[in-house]
Amino acid sequence: MVISKDRKVKDIVNILEKLYPKTPIPLKHKDPFTLLVAVVLSAQCTDERVNQITPILFDSADTPLKMSRLPIAKIEKIIRPCGLSPQKSKAISGLSKIIVNKHNSKVPKNFKDLENLPGVGHKTASVVMSQAFGYPAFPVDTHIHRLAWRWGLSTGKNVEKTEKDLKRLFPESKWNKLHLQIIFYGREYCPARGHNLEVCIICSKFRRKEGFK
Repeated sequence: MVISKDRKVKDIVNILEKLYPKTPIPLKHKDPFTLLVAVVLSAQCTDERVNQITPILFDSADTPLKMSRLPIAKIEKIIRPCGLSPQKSKAISGLSKIIVNKHNSKVPKNFKDLENLPGVGHKTASVVMSQAFGYPAFPVDTHIHRLAWRWGLSTGKNVEKTEKDLKRLFPESKWNKLHLQIIFYGREYCPARGHNLEVCIICSKFRRKEGFK
């Protein structure tokens, strides 16, 4: 029997709410700017590693103005363990200067201005809008993209299409929390490798004749 998407949505929400009633933001930060920098650093890097590096970086500069005055070479040296340090250091320095000069040292609260900052794409902007400002958003990274396909919620070929599908399926009021719940669930129960139907509550519930990959 094929389970309808509406049924899946209700079951997923119920399961995730029981498993993760509270959703602490994985990246340590103290304000929108430090969150923005942490999200930029998280590209192709684990949250754990980012959380080890940001205290060192923010000890040197934790505001747009201070960061804009920090030499790029110093930023790069500090963030090297996060990978892609040449690109990320230029982006962090550049976005800090723009925030100071164009936005009165305040992280902008809209997608357009955020996505115009160096190193900030739609996913990063969505994280900042949802987690820093409480704006309804559904940040979709490669992990959520993978789970949405695995659970039969989207056949999108890219994260943009998957985001549209998930926004259509789930109530807007749940987007911000659900995004984090899915990330937590994927890490604990539904990994890309070594996926075990006996362990994965959601996949075992939705198991179909063709199975899950």
